[in-house]
Amino acid sequence: MGTTPSRDSGQPRYLQIAEDLAQQIREGVLKPGEKVPSESELMARYSVSQGTARKAVAELRPTGLIDTLHGKGSFVKSQPPVRRKSSDRFRRSHRRAGKAAYIAETEQAGKTPGVTVLYIGPTDAVGEIAERLGVPDGTKVLARRRLYFSNGTPTEEATSYLPWDIAKDIPELFAENPGGGGIYARLEDNGHILGQFTETVRARLATKAEIGALTLSPGAPVIHLTRSAETEQGRVVEVCDTIMAADQFVLDYRIPAGD
Repeated sequence: MGTTPSRDSGQPRYLQIAEDLAQQIREGVLKPGEKVPSESELMARYSVSQGTARKAVAELRPTGLIDTLHGKGSFVKSQPPVRRKSSDRFRRSHRRAGKAAYIAETEQAGKTPGVTVLYIGPTDAVGEIAERLGVPDGTKVLARRRLYFSNGTPTEEATSYLPWDIAKDIPELFAENPGGGGIYARLEDNGHILGQFTETVRARLATKAEIGALTLSPGAPVIHLTRSAETEQGRVVEVCDTIMAADQFVLDYRIPAGD
């Protein structure tokens, strides 16, 4: 199975082996859900030490091609990424159809979405959250923290913060299920017509807590996306911090080139 990497390619052996395994995965030689060769199998196949075999597998983990389960080994990932379209996912037509952004995008990818509510209630807006909402540090706001799933696999954790003076008059925002179209539909139902969304994206390594929440491999990358929802009158009515398993998403942005 696979080809034996050349020893004189100029790369360290563990990188050669990692690239060979990655090629096998991409070409379907190693199929989704199949176990990646163990360290002992790699040692025999490539005539390398245990340390080199271990480093080769470690090199594969951040690529998003494999999952490593403690005590069981590494397996080829069985799910391709969800494709998120920034220019489409917050369309009002989705809300009118009764679908929140995550539900719409996951179903468009041919997968079954799910959500678990972790917390709904008051919290104090501090630091960056207060600044983004345009309120004094320590102001009470409504927090909604959720864990999202795709085909039963946790893919992202998101926390929304909404101004208390707005949220207190919309009882659906305090419910686990705010109704068709999600919280943006409820805001618009109550006169807060959304004019634009602003998103900032950065990549980093997952924290220990995020590894546990999203069942990631140690050293896995995440996408940290922050979003602000602004009304037509220019008021920010929600900010959201989202942590996404980087291997599960492709961010697709359409950027106008005109004046």
